[in-house]
Amino acid sequence: MTRKEDAARPRVTVIGAGSWGTTFGKVLADGGARVTMWARRPELAAEITEAKRNSHYLPGINLPRHMTATSHLEEALAGAEQIYLSVPSQALRQNLKIIRPLIAEAGVPVVSLMKGVERKSGLRMSQVIEQELRCDPDLIAVASGPNLALEIAKEQPTAAVIASSSQETADAVARRARNAYFRTFVNTDVVGTEFGGVLKNLIAVAIGIVDGVGYGENTKASIITRGLVEMTDFAVAQGAHPATLQGLAGLGDLIATCQSPLSRNNTAGRLLGQGYSFQDVVKQMEQTAEGLASVAPVLSLAAEAGIHMPIVEQVKMVLDGTMNPKDIAPHLTTDDDEPQGERTQNGASDGGGAVWRSLQRALDQLRYGGRGAPGARP
Repeated sequence: MTRKEDAARPRVTVIGAGSWGTTFGKVLADGGARVTMWARRPELAAEITEAKRNSHYLPGINLPRHMTATSHLEEALAGAEQIYLSVPSQALRQNLKIIRPLIAEAGVPVVSLMKGVERKSGLRMSQVIEQELRCDPDLIAVASGPNLALEIAKEQPTAAVIASSSQETADAVARRARNAYFRTFVNTDVVGTEFGGVLKNLIAVAIGIVDGVGYGENTKASIITRGLVEMTDFAVAQGAHPATLQGLAGLGDLIATCQSPLSRNNTAGRLLGQGYSFQDVVKQMEQTAEGLASVAPVLSLAAEAGIHMPIVEQVKMVLDGTMNPKDIAPHLTTDDDEPQGERTQNGASDGGGAVWRSLQRALDQLRYGGRGAPGARP
């Protein structure tokens, strides 16, 4: 490729050079963009630029030639056509205060790669971005889905969803963030997409806890299934569309995060289940497990909306040291001796969406010998 062709590539910036930020930078570069990473540490920026490696966060992964990094924010943001944010959720606001004067007149899409809720305010990341950058919400997008960084960095086929209140912005970001191994879908349900990414982390912590204790697959399957109910109830109460929680940002991300040892939240839960204290877990984790910081604000929002989340509540009890991890699994699937229906609180009539209707049709086929349920529509 000539220097002229390289210069013609669209310029994008990724703020944050941890495992996910670097991986998404690779996704963008492999999709045809010229990517500038911002890394807090100059030595990491130098390694990405010169060696095309991020040996600490993505060992063994070669980065694209047209992917560089700098430790200077102004240099990283200069000329960016799209800006991607991948910093710890609890540090986002302070980073945005520094970024704002550098992009005040840019008017370019800003994309959140983060899956967390601000602890003090209970705000989603897109809301924090809107507040601090004072930008048009139609220019804000979020990316979510079953996105374990190392697998994507190894170019294993993966799908994700890009959400924005503006269909045009969602489409523009999705076109940029796709390549031969990474496929992006779009929607306009920012609330559901963001909360799906937040809530699955909490369920993954629970799965890690019972795994650390030594419970088996029945326990984990029960928690995942009832966890999806809690996720849907909560998100719908906040204004999300129930179908979003049955898609990549909800069910897809939940499955990936709960079953993989690559998941930071699963790992944090497993350490808790093995008897480590919350403080010890934080010390041992090299990267942020967003679920640990999101438990309290999510439960506060749930209480305001009148949503009961027994799994998340008991995760908090383990974090607080008021429940022995070994006692968590028998209580996770129900908190009442009375038989409970499986329908969600807020999605009783439509919460199942197309996924559940498809499952019901399949069960009916089995139950009625391939004829379908009596009175069912063809």
